[in-house]
Amino acid sequence: MAGLIARNDIDEVRARVNIADVVGDYVTLKSAGVGSLKGLCPFHDERSPSFHVRPQVGRYHCFGCGEDGDVFSFIMKQDHTTFSEAVERMAAKIGFTLHYEEGDGPRTDYNTRARLIAANEAALQFYIAQLTTPAADPARRFLGERGFDPSAAQHFGVGFAPKSFDALKDHLKGRGFTMEELTSAGLVSQGDRSPYDRFRGRLMWPIRDVTGATIGFGARRLLEDDKGPKYLNTPDTPIYHKSQVLYGIDLARRDISKQKQVVIVEGYTDVMACHLAGITTAVATCGTSFGVDHIKVLRPMLGDVGGGDPNANGEVVFTFDPDEAGQRAASRAFAEEQRFAAQTYVAVAPGGLDPCDLRLARGDDAIRRLVTNKRPMFEFMIRRTLDGHDLETVEGRVAALRSAAPVLAGIRDRSLTQGYVRELAGWLGMEMAEVRRAVDGARRASSSSSSGSSGSSSGGGRGVPVGQAGPGGQMVAPLDEPVAGIRSLPNDPITRMERDAVMAMVQQPTSVGAPLLGLAAAATFSAPMLAVVRDAVVANVDALGRSDWLDRLTSDVPAPVRGLVSELALAPIPARNDEDLAIYCRGIVVALVERDLLARKASLLGQLQRADPNEHAERRADLQRQLVDIDAQRMRLRADAQAS
Repeated sequence: MAGLIARNDIDEVRARVNIADVVGDYVTLKSAGVGSLKGLCPFHDERSPSFHVRPQVGRYHCFGCGEDGDVFSFIMKQDHTTFSEAVERMAAKIGFTLHYEEGDGPRTDYNTRARLIAANEAALQFYIAQLTTPAADPARRFLGERGFDPSAAQHFGVGFAPKSFDALKDHLKGRGFTMEELTSAGLVSQGDRSPYDRFRGRLMWPIRDVTGATIGFGARRLLEDDKGPKYLNTPDTPIYHKSQVLYGIDLARRDISKQKQVVIVEGYTDVMACHLAGITTAVATCGTSFGVDHIKVLRPMLGDVGGGDPNANGEVVFTFDPDEAGQRAASRAFAEEQRFAAQTYVAVAPGGLDPCDLRLARGDDAIRRLVTNKRPMFEFMIRRTLDGHDLETVEGRVAALRSAAPVLAGIRDRSLTQGYVRELAGWLGMEMAEVRRAVDGARRASSSSSSGSSGSSSGGGRGVPVGQAGPGGQMVAPLDEPVAGIRSLPNDPITRMERDAVMAMVQQPTSVGAPLLGLAAAATFSAPMLAVVRDAVVANVDALGRSDWLDRLTSDVPAPVRGLVSELALAPIPARNDEDLAIYCRGIVVALVERDLLARKASLLGQLQRADPNEHAERRADLQRQLVDIDAQRMRLRADAQAS
């Protein structure tokens, strides 16, 4: 496993990447003033654009939902990647070589990863080209018999591996890849005498990660003389781990995030059938059971932070064959159900058909009905438990109750538990009180068996206790602590002027200049939150022009004010060009300082009038000196404003 990416490399990539180019791949951006762009937010539904991007600052902010961050956080949230993956993608985009820090010095493991991905991508193009050759007739016939035309094959990147021991190997060696790289990528296997192509005479599906990079392949046997397994996958490699990948995730990720639903099917053709039928949230495991690592991949897309929130809106729909293997798969999925906060469901096709066969037999609408008619996972498992007992006898009903009670006891939502108590009582023909006692007993037994575990949680609460670490290790603020934002500020003329002045200080500190910022340090504010941001600006005046200017401001203010800093940094400023922008920013800060000077002058004049000429001569002289000093400052401000 590679070490941490060097801090300097991260900063360099962030500085070199134009955030507008990256966001522009997902959002249509239009000008919102000098140095500011806006568009419809990709993180929530809206009709009027409130999502702003400032390339010079390298940040985005949505004034509607509050999403905020830099180019790395945008990629992480939009494409559901880790931080390292986001940095690596941006580094690849600009051709920057990353270094990893581990042990005594830097490492360049990223280069190895990039080469293995490149080898897989080159292999994919080779396989796609082979699908049109005469030798690939069995592959085309297989696809056609299952209802997939050439356009479907192209959409999913399906290809064909020729029946040759060295066709791919020789092709990729001619493209500059070494045998070590091809073996490490799992494309070539090492024989007793020499290396040979791992996949031969098979239909090929590319397996991609959430970013769309090809990291491996799934291969289906086609020829009668092929004595290998029906399905053969890429072995575990530095970039491919079968327990962590889901086929189709690259195509489904956006719709999973948008619809907050994922449909888990069992095979590559099932994914194809679902997507072509309009169920574009379908994915499949790759030669392994659905497990914990798959949940980790899906959880961020579903907005599922764990913790057993019974009000979670996400849906996980499992499709299983009704045979014994499908039942075992259902049991394994149920064992992992508690790891989701999203609601889990089961969809079983009529007649025992998998989604691909269902589409062939009954059309696209049958696939859609399959998902629509899903059943809650708990109902499915309770029914399955009851099927194993003879409910015509008292003994059978009692045994069924004992078997089903632990299932009900595991339901997170207590109100939902009561509903199933009522249903189970009806299915068994028993009194609700009897069923409820059995469920309560099962819950007590479960609590007793787990009471010795340290650090366990009930799973029935919502969110994270105040002061404890939340998802990603961030501290959770008290729920009643106010969070500042532009919309939370008063909408009177004075506060608006203060807001615009602080906005200018945050966005254009070099245009305002250190001397003027120093004068603004003494200005009084009617909005305390704006004064906090102003203080952070003045405290960091030594960092004017530095790339980490905004980061320093954000880190200096209290947590509830950080959102306000982001909004002030990205809100559009009314200026037509860079020259107007500089003039406006200095002018609005001058207005703030002059307003403060006038207020101080009025206060001094009042004190001067109230001072007794006979008893406070020295006091009056001091007040007059202060008045002269204020008038001098005002004259200098006006002169500087005219000169600029």
